Amino acid sequence: MASTTDRQIALMDGEAAMPRKNGELVFQAPWEGRAFGLAVAMNERGLFPWDDFRQRLIAEISEEETSGAPSTYYERWLAAFERLVIEKGLVRRDELDRKTAECAEEDDHDE
Repeated sequence: MASTTDRQIALMDGEAAMPRKNGELVFQAPWEGRAFGLAVAMNERGLFPWDDFRQRLIAEISEEETSGAPSTYYERWLAAFERLVIEKGLVRRDELDRKTAECAEEDDHDE
């Protein structure tokens, strides 16, 4: 990770703070680490400012809290990331839905 991105992620606090254990990032499932890595890589390539993502993540967490629908941190992370890439025109909703379905099918076959 580039040092600027490192600082931006490390400085996320409050609701947006990433799950950590002994200072290390914690991922409960492989997809969580992949979603994290994809967001960081796209930011490092200059496709969006990190603060744009952080603001969407905070909004997703707030929406989840008010709706009462339980979800994990990385489910909110993924929802914020999806919203951002669609809003930025980096992917269309139908493309994202198609790829998500393909990945779900692959995961079903791996079980």
